[in-house]
Amino acid sequence: MTDDKGIFIQNIYCMLAYAYQVLRQTNYEKIKGEEFENIYDLFSAILSKGVAQLLKQGLYRTYQSKSESLPVMRGKVNIPGTIRNKLRHRMELFCEYDELSEDNDFNRVIKTALLGLVRLHSVSKENKTALRKILPYFSSVAVIDPALIKWNTLYCHRNNQNYRMLIDICRFVLDGLLLSTDPGAHKMAQFSDEHMERLYERFILEYYRHHYNYLHPRAAQVQWNLDEGRLESLPIMQTDITLEHEPKTLIIDAKYYSHTMQTQFNKQTFHSGNLYQIFTYVKNQDKNKTGNVSGMLLYAKTQESVTLDCNFILSGNKFTVKTLDLNQPFSEIKSQLDMIITDTFGYVSKIIK
Repeated sequence: MTDDKGIFIQNIYCMLAYAYQVLRQTNYEKIKGEEFENIYDLFSAILSKGVAQLLKQGLYRTYQSKSESLPVMRGKVNIPGTIRNKLRHRMELFCEYDELSEDNDFNRVIKTALLGLVRLHSVSKENKTALRKILPYFSSVAVIDPALIKWNTLYCHRNNQNYRMLIDICRFVLDGLLLSTDPGAHKMAQFSDEHMERLYERFILEYYRHHYNYLHPRAAQVQWNLDEGRLESLPIMQTDITLEHEPKTLIIDAKYYSHTMQTQFNKQTFHSGNLYQIFTYVKNQDKNKTGNVSGMLLYAKTQESVTLDCNFILSGNKFTVKTLDLNQPFSEIKSQLDMIITDTFGYVSKIIK
């Protein structure tokens, strides 16, 4: 099956598996061979297995501040509250203390996403059953309004690193969850271009990290090649993917659009902003004007008939515009990514994993 852009759902799963190495663990193996009707059914299968594994390890707990009247002291005594109790003839201390609790934003996000998926008609009965079996374990966890989630504060560290992929999947789900005008009714928006662009970019970077780690794949910053002036006033130049194999460097800008070309005055051209951006990255990276730094705009091809594959030299540097066809067997997608390495760096061996 395909999503609304015609991309095979199974290809999206494979992209997720590169973006999140945890999906290569044995408890997710069954998903790889399944057929899914839509992207949210896939997300349901991933979450049901991922959260089940999470429960075996124990839900992440954080300290929550609490205050209440108690017959014995706990934590520290709140004097004004205790005086009020005495005036009301209550022989209790008003105490303030910290307590480890599962009711934190990480678990609230997961519970809210699970509830949203359970209410969707597009999720299979089997996956809904699996999600319902999980939900009772979140009985002490509150539901959160998706609009109020501060995603940038949900930072995963050593103690909760097993939440990283699950929280990202929940974000995909909750960003697409729309409340209808009917109370309690839900519908799911299409998997957005913004989400696909994030996944597409991360997939390419992680693919090269997995198979060509000696090219030092990274999302590197390019420093401005200033003759004079202050760097502080200039914007940060952050590449999507930078690959290096002395003496050559390739900077890739991964783009996912509904339309890979723009139309102006009845003429189709590349998106001008994209071309200006990659040109700026390359020229500032190639400070010594060696011509060894090249740039690539790698567009995702979905349902459009346009297939871009062109090269040109600008001011001594090579620039390429390509489309990566996502509507084909995943082995062919991998071959296209491998060919980019061969075309740029010549033959370099691939690490088979």
